[in-house]
Amino acid sequence: MFTHQDLAQLQAQSLKMQSFIRQQTYSPEMEKTLRRFSSWEVAELIFRVNQSTMRGRLAADPSLPQGLVEEDGRQRWYSLDEINEIRRRLKVNRKSLMPPRPAGKRAIRAAIANFKGGAGKSTVALHFAHAAALDGYRVLCVDFDPQATLSHSMGLSDVSEEFTVWGVMARDLIRETERMNAAVQGAESGAALPQRRLPASVTDMGLSDLRVTDFIKPTSWPTIDIVPSCANAAFVEFASAQYRHLNPEWSFFAAVSRYLDSLPDDSYDLILFDCPPAIGYQSMNAVFAADVLYIPSGPGYWEYDSTTSFIGQLSEALEDLGRFGSSVPAGTLKLPKAFTDVRFLLTRFEPNNELHRAMQSAFGKVFGDRLAEHPIEMTRAVEQSGRFLSSIYEIDYRDMTRETWRRARGSFDQAYVEFRDNLVKAWDEIEETGA
Repeated sequence: MFTHQDLAQLQAQSLKMQSFIRQQTYSPEMEKTLRRFSSWEVAELIFRVNQSTMRGRLAADPSLPQGLVEEDGRQRWYSLDEINEIRRRLKVNRKSLMPPRPAGKRAIRAAIANFKGGAGKSTVALHFAHAAALDGYRVLCVDFDPQATLSHSMGLSDVSEEFTVWGVMARDLIRETERMNAAVQGAESGAALPQRRLPASVTDMGLSDLRVTDFIKPTSWPTIDIVPSCANAAFVEFASAQYRHLNPEWSFFAAVSRYLDSLPDDSYDLILFDCPPAIGYQSMNAVFAADVLYIPSGPGYWEYDSTTSFIGQLSEALEDLGRFGSSVPAGTLKLPKAFTDVRFLLTRFEPNNELHRAMQSAFGKVFGDRLAEHPIEMTRAVEQSGRFLSSIYEIDYRDMTRETWRRARGSFDQAYVEFRDNLVKAWDEIEETGA
């Protein structure tokens, strides 16, 4: 017989192994560190300019970051901060190296969501976040998944549940209940309506006193922050059901949207959501806060079947919650919920696999131009990056053959550029700040 105590013991044993794996994966201080990038990468893969042109411009202006030089003097290596300083100060052919960002707009929000476990949601979110940072964007990730794969991949392992999405939602419950109780009620009759009372187990946690920034943690990437998740946050689904019972008028699905609305509009450029493989309280918060919905799917029939079920159940959930209507305070969230863009992205794609090509054709016939043109290919480098909780952008190309590394990076680069271009178009549909 196995009880909860046995399961807790098994978890404790697993956590010890988890700690050992991190020691092998991260630096001796058990902190994930970001590598430097070679002048070849910076010129050709990040700025997309000729190497000799960049070398000449840097030589002409010694005040620009010069990086660290290899012992043989042939290659220079730059930190991301140095890359971004060069990006801000340098123009090539009178063209800025800064990425496109509509003026007067808040950060655009994209949710990576699907039912299917193993569809590559966390992998896509991790790689798109890193690619966007290399592109010059400031990125905030929000990890909604209790498996916390994205958080672990970003180097966060010791996270308290109150600083996860659960904490954001509990804080919102307290604040929304206080707002409702303070509102004028029963004006016509002059009688006050009953006020909602929250138990001390909720109000005494101190969450209402937390600042917006208390939930945001830095990562090893200087321009990427994260609202992390942790295994203990799995109970958010049970807690949220209880919270709804305490205050049925609480628009629980808008909690994260309200939280993000409280961030200064210029804090970030892109906000990425990694969603759990289920439709629940957390995933509903993600999709209601998102401007753009990206749905990754593997190239098999069962993945296609799961994706079909996901969009059907999501449609029903959005319709049901849309009935909250006027009870949702003014903000970026409007009901009924509408996305500025919806895309389907094939992952783990093998171009030489006949079944994968057939399923790609089937996806295309059903979803048309909603299907991303560039799937993410399954390569040996991608498998290796997953084993070491890193993206292909974090792996030094000298740790494998350059061709293997370039093929994997090229697949993610193409998928990211398409993702970015779609976001920029969707960005134009977002109202300007203060509009």
